[in-house]
Amino acid sequence: MGSAVLPRRLEGKVAVITASTQGIGFAIARRLALEGAAVVISSRKQKNVDEAVAKLKAEGLDVFGLACHVSFADQRANLIKSTIDKYGQIDILVSNAAANPSNDPIVSMSEKVLDKLWEINVKASIQIIQAAAPFLSDGSSVIFVTSITAFNPGAGLVNMYAVMKTALLGLTKALAAELAPKTRVNGIAPGFVPTRFSAFLTESAEILEEMESKTLLKRLGTTDDMAAAAAFLASEDASYITGETLVIAGGVQSRL
Repeated sequence: MGSAVLPRRLEGKVAVITASTQGIGFAIARRLALEGAAVVISSRKQKNVDEAVAKLKAEGLDVFGLACHVSFADQRANLIKSTIDKYGQIDILVSNAAANPSNDPIVSMSEKVLDKLWEINVKASIQIIQAAAPFLSDGSSVIFVTSITAFNPGAGLVNMYAVMKTALLGLTKALAAELAPKTRVNGIAPGFVPTRFSAFLTESAEILEEMESKTLLKRLGTTDDMAAAAAFLASEDASYITGETLVIAGGVQSRL
């Protein structure tokens, strides 16, 4: 994010973001805070939380953080309770936690890996909403972070991960129906964004060049690109949008 003056669309709002100490999650946390929201940072390790909170507080932003492994019910409950205790409301919930423990072919993937993929990418996404739903304010916004690969599993190196992200497309629509009209539910589907999470790809110059060539804009996405889309969906500018997934992939085709 450069020095451009941002709108203050989220003044008075409280946002909770899972897996938000680095990469896309951190960029979303920063953007929402820059637009005026009080932001609750979380991730598995308290050290990472403390470092991320310190960075944002150094910018004068209203942030609070605590460790939360999204697979653990007590930690999910504590994340929500701590937010309510401190701020009294939840207006924005961003489910960003994800795992990709293996790139093995689906037909040979171990049960242990399948369980982790399901547990972190889909089950925990459902469970964090279950924990937060009773506390979501009128006019609140839920955002799932999925992936461009959700629209075409099998086209790359992360087939089963992509399938899990496809599930989030359906979850977005189902929860939009369940939670309407009180809460809007949408998703963002990032294209390829160089982060620590995708480091296994960024190590290859050939793969990077191939990824860039597939975009119409001939560049890779940035975490700030993704954060801007999330801020839009969280704001009143998107007040008539629900059940949709916004693709931010530089023109890479998205189709099921």
